[in-house]
Amino acid sequence: MLKTRLFIALFAVTLVSFSQTESFDNSLDAIQSEIEAKEFIERNKSANGKVIVFNPVKHKTRFAKDIMAMSVGTKKIDKNNPIPTYYKVIEKNETPFAKASAIYFDGNLKTIAEINKIRNLIIKRFKNGYRFEDLARMYSMDKTAQQGGDLGWFKRGELPQRIENAIFLGNHSVNDIFMVDIPEQNSYYVILVTADQKLIEEVKVLKVTEPRK
Repeated sequence: MLKTRLFIALFAVTLVSFSQTESFDNSLDAIQSEIEAKEFIERNKSANGKVIVFNPVKHKTRFAKDIMAMSVGTKKIDKNNPIPTYYKVIEKNETPFAKASAIYFDGNLKTIAEINKIRNLIIKRFKNGYRFEDLARMYSMDKTAQQGGDLGWFKRGELPQRIENAIFLGNHSVNDIFMVDIPEQNSYYVILVTADQKLIEEVKVLKVTEPRK
């Protein structure tokens, strides 16, 4: 009799767990947009959900490549995570990206006359054959100096707006070099365009962990 009761209790727990997992799966399957994903996150705080964005220029792991190869609406479970973690592709879009390098000057530490003198020298030296990365390491006043001023690939909203406007709207070509001033922030730059703009597919993904039973 005791064995029978234990079996029934274990079966009931298994059945409830399966039902909860199936319900969680069904809830994920029903999500069709980023708005619905954010509503799901709000309703299911224990799932620790968030919307993340993958693109091939910033995410080069095997796992990221697998995610980006998935179709919209499909989901993947990360089996290496001790708690079941789901990734559902909710959107794919082509987004304009640009690539540039920068040399930064802090107007709090140098006068505008000093800055302009150095910037003009940098532009002259670059046009005479100096490598921009060497000039950045020599003159730039922020941490990008360590990577030769390289800003990598970026889209709108990732850099100060005045820099983005100059790059995205300035009709520049590769190796065009120019200045950008943001005096209200005491920030002054020499910018070098290092690649043509291009459309890059970005994949928006809902990441959630299955709530503990």
